[in-house]
Amino acid sequence: MRIFVDPAELVAGELVVRGDEHHYLAYVRRARPGDAVELVDGAGRRAAATIARISAGETTLHAGAPERVARQLPFVRALVPLIKGDRMEVCIEKLVEVGVDVIVVWPAARSVARLDDTRRDARIAKYRAIAQAAARQSGRAAVPEVTSADSLTAALANLPDGQRFVLDPQSETALDKTALEVAQGAGTAADITVISGPEGGLAPGEFDQLANFTPLGLGPRVLRAETAPMIAVALIRAATRS
Repeated sequence: MRIFVDPAELVAGELVVRGDEHHYLAYVRRARPGDAVELVDGAGRRAAATIARISAGETTLHAGAPERVARQLPFVRALVPLIKGDRMEVCIEKLVEVGVDVIVVWPAARSVARLDDTRRDARIAKYRAIAQAAARQSGRAAVPEVTSADSLTAALANLPDGQRFVLDPQSETALDKTALEVAQGAGTAADITVISGPEGGLAPGEFDQLANFTPLGLGPRVLRAETAPMIAVALIRAATRS
């Protein structure tokens, strides 16, 4: 079992959890005193713990010394267009499961869905909660960051040096280890950015802005907007696994 705790609370000794994490232990997992629990702080640290007591409103644990979990390289960033309905939530969940580090939601020209200012904060908060739940389920100590950008220009601003790929169903270049090595050239493999388009594809002007990105295909089929970035990140993780 694994729960998230505040980074300031992840210290050796007695720890009391309430709210959602207590509910998860007591009522979802039906944990009992003596059961082992892994504590993670969402920022890359974890600690082994044992349940001491469970009451109606809280769970008391004895935690061991926390340790930092080494981040898997490369650092992978996915720039994902806003997708309509719950398919956006599925996309975020699966991106976290396959190993993304940062998700940036951006308003593609051909995206049907839109985020106005009145709903933006609530929607991003929901996406972050989905990311945390997926991190717990998939055994990750760090919760990927989820943010939004007002435009493609804003999403591309201040990207660090590294490899940059744009998913293009017309490209015959496969996303595999060879493509990663070719794209790397004299650069670094420590940071990879992948951008994908909405159901209608990227607009010509957006492709112009992505002129320094390497086009990559994902096979002979045209994939749904929520499927393509997830498969791309999974292939990157598989190709760069040491």
